[in-house]
Amino acid sequence: MADGRVVCVHCTVGQVVHTLPEGEPVIGVTSLADEVYVLRWKEHDQVEVYDVITYWLERCLTVPKLRGITDMTSCEHYHCVYISDPTVKCIHRLGLDVQGAATRWAANDEPYGLSVNAAHNVLVACRVVRKIKVFSSHGYLLRELTLPNDVFNPWHAIQTRNGEFIVCHGGLSDPVNRVCKISKDGRRILHSHGGQRGSDTGQYDVPFHLAVDSNEFLFVIDVYNRRVTLLSPTLDYTRQVVTSDKLKWRPTRLYLDTQTQRLYVTDDEWKEGEFTVGRVVVFSV
Repeated sequence: MADGRVVCVHCTVGQVVHTLPEGEPVIGVTSLADEVYVLRWKEHDQVEVYDVITYWLERCLTVPKLRGITDMTSCEHYHCVYISDPTVKCIHRLGLDVQGAATRWAANDEPYGLSVNAAHNVLVACRVVRKIKVFSSHGYLLRELTLPNDVFNPWHAIQTRNGEFIVCHGGLSDPVNRVCKISKDGRRILHSHGGQRGSDTGQYDVPFHLAVDSNEFLFVIDVYNRRVTLLSPTLDYTRQVVTSDKLKWRPTRLYLDTQTQRLYVTDDEWKEGEFTVGRVVVFSV
């Protein structure tokens, strides 16, 4: 509140503040300890590390035995990043402290989107089998939930502070493309946004990735509509945060730095059946 007026932090469209260099397709982005981590599809030096203030490239990290990638997330508590590898059905853990080491554990199903909950555990969305698996930081399976029957192709899942789950799901051939808030036991849909695939404000064309702010407002990547939508904690439409005119290609993943209010959006070119080049666009939100 300023001079008796209420200031709304969710009322303007995000503004571009920086664009990281174009290069190999970007499959994930996150930040940790004043650094930005960008995951690219290549044989070596897959993780590029940038300064969070200057955006200068500081170093590159190679993930051993990486065969395929679908997402990356980070954990401040354990000071590490996680990378999903559907080719060998595992999660890679890359320690970032002085004695950090690269390890991996079996997911036993193809892992897609990754997130870390308030208990510092890793949520893995397993799209083909319609499950969410929860692992400890070192790969112990703590919980496995089968999603409701009408939740097809769950790409990404996050867990709220009170233990409910938010899932984005639906592909090009699915009848429903939407975002759902699901009960703690994984059995009931409590709220949803979306439905039949389309381009209206209440629709999605492959909702693929999520981020949440400190007030549990939700940012949703909408791949083929080329935008990022903001939803309230009860999944009511709020506004478009990123519009197609701010992007060069297709957005696929995002990360919100709640300390700096910077939204990192991957922007990849799709050409002749594959992603060929990518970058990260940084927005102030």
